[in-house]
Amino acid sequence: MIDDLTRKISEALGALAGEIPLREGAKSLLNALGYTSNRTADAGTVGDFLESFRPEKPLTDKQRRLFDDWRKVEIVFQVTDDEIELPTNQRGLFDGPGFDRGRAKSFLFLAVDMQSGAYPRAHLAETMRAVNRLFRMPVIVLFRHGPALTLAAIHRRAHKRDDNRDVLEKVTLVKDIRLENPHRAHIEILADLRLRDMVEAGVHSFDDLHVKWEQVLDIEALNKRFYKELFEWFERAVEECRFPNDGAGDGCAQRHIIRLITRLLFIWFLKEKGLVSEDLFEERFARECLKDYKPGSTGYYRAVLQNLFFATLNTEIDRRAFSTETRASHRDFNKYRYRSLLQDPESFVEKLKQVPFVNGGLFDCLDDFAAAGEGGRRIDAFTDNVETQGQDLYVPARLLLGEPGGLFALFRDYKFTVEENTPLDREVALDPELLGRVFENLLAAYNPETRKTARKATGSYYTPRLVVDYMVGEVLVAALAEKAHPSVPGDEFWRDRLHYLLNWENSRADAGDFFEAAEAKSLVQAIAGLRVLDPAAGSGAFPMGVLHRLTLALRRLDSSNALWEDFQKERAGQAAAAAIDTADKAARDAALLDVSRIFETYKDSDYGRKLYLIQNGIFGVDLQPIACQIAKLRFFISLVVEQDAHEDPTDNYGIRPLPNLETRFVAADALIGLGTARQEILRSDAVRQLEDRLRRVRERYFNARTRIEKLSLRSEDARIRTALAQELEADFGPDDARTITAWDPYDHSGCAGWFDPEWMFGISDGFDIVIGNPPYVRADFPDDGHQRTRQAILEHEEYETLWEKWDLFIPFIERGYKMLTKGGFTTMIVSDAYCHSKYAQKSQNWFLKNSKIIRLDFLSKIKIFDAAVRNVIYLFHNENGEQNRPDRRVHISEFGATDNLRTDEQRNLTHRAFFPEEDEGIRFVIATVLLDKICYISKGMVVHSDERRAKGEFELRDVVSDNESEIYSKRFVEGKHLDRWILTQNRWLEWGTQRAPSLFSRRTFPEMYEVAEKMISVDMAAGVEKLKVVYDDQQLHHNHSAWSFIPWYSLSGVRNRSIKKQTRYRDERPRRPDLPRREALEATSRRFSVKFLLGVMNSSVARDFLRASRRSNIHLYPDDWKKLPIPDVSQELQIPVAELVGRIIEAKRADAAADVTEEEAEIDRLVYALYGLDAEEEATGESAPGS
Repeated sequence: MIDDLTRKISEALGALAGEIPLREGAKSLLNALGYTSNRTADAGTVGDFLESFRPEKPLTDKQRRLFDDWRKVEIVFQVTDDEIELPTNQRGLFDGPGFDRGRAKSFLFLAVDMQSGAYPRAHLAETMRAVNRLFRMPVIVLFRHGPALTLAAIHRRAHKRDDNRDVLEKVTLVKDIRLENPHRAHIEILADLRLRDMVEAGVHSFDDLHVKWEQVLDIEALNKRFYKELFEWFERAVEECRFPNDGAGDGCAQRHIIRLITRLLFIWFLKEKGLVSEDLFEERFARECLKDYKPGSTGYYRAVLQNLFFATLNTEIDRRAFSTETRASHRDFNKYRYRSLLQDPESFVEKLKQVPFVNGGLFDCLDDFAAAGEGGRRIDAFTDNVETQGQDLYVPARLLLGEPGGLFALFRDYKFTVEENTPLDREVALDPELLGRVFENLLAAYNPETRKTARKATGSYYTPRLVVDYMVGEVLVAALAEKAHPSVPGDEFWRDRLHYLLNWENSRADAGDFFEAAEAKSLVQAIAGLRVLDPAAGSGAFPMGVLHRLTLALRRLDSSNALWEDFQKERAGQAAAAAIDTADKAARDAALLDVSRIFETYKDSDYGRKLYLIQNGIFGVDLQPIACQIAKLRFFISLVVEQDAHEDPTDNYGIRPLPNLETRFVAADALIGLGTARQEILRSDAVRQLEDRLRRVRERYFNARTRIEKLSLRSEDARIRTALAQELEADFGPDDARTITAWDPYDHSGCAGWFDPEWMFGISDGFDIVIGNPPYVRADFPDDGHQRTRQAILEHEEYETLWEKWDLFIPFIERGYKMLTKGGFTTMIVSDAYCHSKYAQKSQNWFLKNSKIIRLDFLSKIKIFDAAVRNVIYLFHNENGEQNRPDRRVHISEFGATDNLRTDEQRNLTHRAFFPEEDEGIRFVIATVLLDKICYISKGMVVHSDERRAKGEFELRDVVSDNESEIYSKRFVEGKHLDRWILTQNRWLEWGTQRAPSLFSRRTFPEMYEVAEKMISVDMAAGVEKLKVVYDDQQLHHNHSAWSFIPWYSLSGVRNRSIKKQTRYRDERPRRPDLPRREALEATSRRFSVKFLLGVMNSSVARDFLRASRRSNIHLYPDDWKKLPIPDVSQELQIPVAELVGRIIEAKRADAAADVTEEEAEIDRLVYALYGLDAEEEATGESAPGS
């Protein structure tokens, strides 16, 4: 049946390529998908159509011009609930009513013939928006343009304030469906829209159908499906392939496969641009090309792919030739190799002459020039000496060319697009952002020893596009508002206009209506001067987000590129004037001429905008070299998409070789700086001169376009670094000198153990923006590398916010801020442990004192990442913030749906301003007593052998039993045995033997367990929404997974060091007047019934209090409970609560499943009343957070 559907779709598409009338052709295609209707109308000419369907708000001139490309328009038909509900065989057979323009709950299908053959996605998306303004219902358009068809749909939602209006949101396109020989992926997408399948899946109305269409056209689902299949291939490849040892430790095969995938994905995107021939990736070509093709051999990988990577894409067309297999060309990695494997080497070279030189570094061979005997590494093993140096390389052709199961078969199953999707318009295809997702997800398999913890080892999480877009937009508005100024003062209106400028929804609107010429010039100048850093760049999500938004702003402010070109010429002219030596001056003069050439060649594209943004303003750092490669790769694709290829090989087919981004994205440890060494270095004039020469070499390298020029500059770079090392040795010794000068930006597999913006980027006065999603790695993560990193950070002695068991994101927050220029901004998304954890308080207080906190976005109530972590986004300004009022807001049901929280001037705030639940705090109007003044609160024993006295002799399981005996004599529980009110079971603990409890790791004192009544609570806070505090009158012993609450009077006369830390009797020495008296605590505790306390502790009031005040997302600590205020009421008022608690305990002990919801509700009501609250009211305080 599926094959029949595929045939019908293909035939309908083929008919549209012929002479069939547009309406009939479109109707035939929709009929094939099961959509039929008699509800239609005559559209007339395009002018008639626009006249007949005039919107309430007239179209602008720009919107009307979108219809100039229409040759013909047809109303195919309208589909309503009536058509959906009819049996399949009756649809379209009845003579029903005609087109109903007032029926909002319907789909209207239009077909449009366009004038020319190709249209940008943005143009079709804007046309879709204009068309949908004409109708009350969603309009689906079939655009026929040249030999292709594009299906376009739009997401409409109800207006929040006007029921008669819809808001037009993102446009989704199935773009460039070939009418003849359509892509398999396009056929499958259309087939998934078949109405019959949707009806069988439960679609019975327009609303159902609308949802289903959105599901079918969901790009997230497409990406996940692709990644799932790719990961299955990845696992097979890791098992089957062999590669040379890359010297980077465990995970060698995984790194090689990830590198191979990224190279091939980039080539696949080039193929989408028509820059690489598709038959290179077909088994037929391999059989024709190779002498002895075998599916299980490495010949295809060597002779075709390695030659394509290193000797084609990385080599100018006129320099491509085979190695002479002599010593002179042995290590020239830009020469073709494996001549002996090819049927016709010369025709193979001719075939590859059709591929342009792309440059950029992705296809640099990673083999060292040095011989293996001299310490050189063979990573890619691109060698003439296959018999001796290539034996450890094995990539069978079947993994790549196999049908099915091969990588290229998988790629062919999906449609790729070189243009990244935006929040405004998207194509149902795999876009370059996929590279980032693939990389981040493959991290889960990077560690061969423990795949489950590999992602934790790096703390990496791929940031969703929606979050990236929000953070980038907000920080750019803040930075541009700081650097550029309006003609008429007014901060709020200025920021509103900047939001408008950077908003994708307004991307096609002319910004000139909102900005005067002087303001536009000021903003373009500000953008030209922006410097942005992501210190944990990963696969480049944030740098790419910045590039897209700034390109959008420039396009809207300066559509002709006149201002942008002037600023680039001014910059290049200043550099040329400052040139010192002849070579430097010649390079800078050439760069000045190149500016004019670029803007002349790419005057109608974003190429010039993107190139100079990348060259001068966007930087990234990451520990993983392959992450830097993928980030660079995404920038390369964004530049390629702006270029139009032609047929002239002498002009590299119209493709300008990509810039070299080695000095824009570097593999380094962003948390370790040069520290005092940097200050010492700058004191030497000789070092400063060498450093300046090095900087100029690296500037020239960015635009180096030939292999010879690149190698020459690399050699010069190495010579200068050698000279620097000699200068530095006198002051720092050879080891420190080598540490600084050994960093080689052109080593694609190395990583520096430090990061310095001036040394690596030439930036001495800080960044305007630092943005990112740093790793989240807990202090106790059991990884030797992580522990070494923590130690190195501590030894660095430049951090002021590290405290207790700090998470790795804490130094990232501080380092990011300290790398800002004065007036700069930093924004990051981090774990919301930053809100609650004790270790974060020092950081919070430091930023309250030393920064201007612009905004805190609390995301604890929603899920951003697939992992369990929840988040907070901060935006800090490097300015004095004493009188600033931070914007605090919580995202409720989804990202972007926010409620504002209370705030105050920053100088009045404490660290509790970082607590989103602070607004949920409770305002008590009666006297209370803190729980720790009523109860001694302690965690239980640590029941395994003491590390010093009996290391490894026994564990918990060795000293507990399911049965009571003379040895196992104490009732014992763990947190997992505790439910609400009662325990679910108990075991028996060994006691009174030689080892128990004397050799326990933490014994506590036995009297705390032997009291007549106490309460026990579960440690874990995951269940804070339903607290689990248990009544104990059975002298239960427990381990550290639970806390005990013992009334002070029950411990009367018990004296030990644990209690003396908290309170002392009058006669105890030494005296501690700062501690409360035991006599007073015991007297206070006698006023409270244990069952009354239990009722309060399990109440909603306690839940709300702990939710607002706890300092960890994982645990409930004693300190959290200690501050719980207990109503200081008479025994008489306590009795109703205590009696209800008694009834609950009795019922639960008789039947653990007993329904006690009524009793619990009554306890809540009584407890609320005792606090002076109304249980129906929202419990909120009046003071600002932490004021």
